[in-house]
Amino acid sequence: MVVNVSDGMNYAPVGKPNPVLGPGEKFVFAAIALDHGHIYGMCNGLIEAGATLKYVYDPDPAKVKAFCEKFPGVKVAESEDEILSDKEVQLIAGAAVTSERCALGLRAMDAGKDYFTDKAPLTTLEQLEAAKAKVRETGRKYMVYYSERLHVESAVFAGQLIEQGAIGRVIQTLGMGPHRIGAESSRPAWFFEKEKYGGILCDIGSHQIEQFLFYTGAKDAAIVNSKIANYNHPNHPGLDDFGDCNLVADNGATGYFRVDWFTPDGLGTWGDGRMFILGTEGYIEQRKYINVGTGEGGGHVFLVNKNQETHFDVSGKVGYPFFGQLIRDCIDRTETAMTQEHAFKAAELCVKAQMQAVKVR
Repeated sequence: MVVNVSDGMNYAPVGKPNPVLGPGEKFVFAAIALDHGHIYGMCNGLIEAGATLKYVYDPDPAKVKAFCEKFPGVKVAESEDEILSDKEVQLIAGAAVTSERCALGLRAMDAGKDYFTDKAPLTTLEQLEAAKAKVRETGRKYMVYYSERLHVESAVFAGQLIEQGAIGRVIQTLGMGPHRIGAESSRPAWFFEKEKYGGILCDIGSHQIEQFLFYTGAKDAAIVNSKIANYNHPNHPGLDDFGDCNLVADNGATGYFRVDWFTPDGLGTWGDGRMFILGTEGYIEQRKYINVGTGEGGGHVFLVNKNQETHFDVSGKVGYPFFGQLIRDCIDRTETAMTQEHAFKAAELCVKAQMQAVKVR
């Protein structure tokens, strides 16, 4: 697996092509809003699964130019409306400023398109209710790129082990999601404005909450407590550079996660993301992006149960089935890749975690 690890904004895994379209089938999508580098991973995944990228639109010519260099042959639209009015386009992929993602989704669904947005998919409970209402009204999809599970082979493989019963019933997850902030001048202004990025638990915390729900098989959860802080960025009072959260699921499983912007410069990637999953019959650890001190990259899964203690290096071996499943779901109107209920529940809980957070001073 080849990964751009320059920073967390530009995480764009490259996998093996695995087209899911049959003879005569075509799936056309467009990219609108290039405010976050995750749009590259979103488009990579869809193209590898057989989708056709027809258009791109963003008001910033520099962003469009860079996108076209990565995806030559894509047509630059003159406006968002040009894309939304094209009946051939079946899905809109977008990575807008976080607080603007819901509004783009509403416009896409009104135009008869399914919507695939970067995480976090929204920043307020009011936006959540608007998105739910629009899904009910239009029957379109509002899917979310929770990349730390969907576009990480160790995370996919861990899910497969759990499904096979390798550790019994999952009773607890412990997630760590550190990120490198890099040169502050390289970050867009909205990155430091809480009303725009939603706060750290809403933003990168959304990855952790989605994984907690998925691995535990929960349909709902309660936020027991959450905390946020700005420990080391006084020039940006709107930035949370640390956050953590405890949850209890409706099935009794518990979860804890920590997210932060304190990846040190000496680390060979943008963040030492890890996930520990405890079951009644064993446990799993994921070292997602790096195996510290070994010179190895990511893709490491460690399994311990009654039968074995095993280290799996899954890089380049598992792939990213979500994207093909999403394409088939859009064509077949099924919910194999991710249910709409799950996508919205993760969004709801990350907003609530942020709203309830105690500010540590």
